[in-house]
Amino acid sequence: DAALYWLARMLQGGEDPQLIARRLFIAASEDIGQANPNALLLAGECLRATQSIGMPEVQIILAQGVIYLATSAKSNSGYLAIKRAMELAEKTAHLNVPLHLRSLDAQTGTTSVNQAQYKYPHDYSTHFVNQAYLPPELTGTVLYQAASNARELEIQRTQQQRWNHEQNKGNS
Repeated sequence: DAALYWLARMLQGGEDPQLIARRLFIAASEDIGQANPNALLLAGECLRATQSIGMPEVQIILAQGVIYLATSAKSNSGYLAIKRAMELAEKTAHLNVPLHLRSLDAQTGTTSVNQAQYKYPHDYSTHFVNQAYLPPELTGTVLYQAASNARELEIQRTQQQRWNHEQNKGNS
């Protein structure tokens, strides 16, 4: 109710509907994120609608977006993860890309990934394979931490199952 009220106040005050829609777009990613990725799609459509539909009809579309976002599960885990990743990237820009992930080998000039070491996940029945994607110096680094909402807890369970299955498979 409060979100709808402030939307109405902004519209009655003459605020540009595109500015409102841009803020919804940002909130969908920054404040809702992985808890409900469809929020980003809906917010994007609100933004697109403000660019092609004028007042007063666009207020209905904005209201739909506001209600959807206000009642959605929330998570800022993506925001926190990219913040940690950007800080880490700044500190570790000197680290090399693992050989099996390089698309251009500076020594040979070849432009395909190093097929001898790279494991293509889709060649495996689970479409997942345990291989290093970070530089060796960053092994074990965790940037994304799932928030306590149904969708992200499911992502976390799936990732744990994948990695545990691969580790146990290697030990058998």
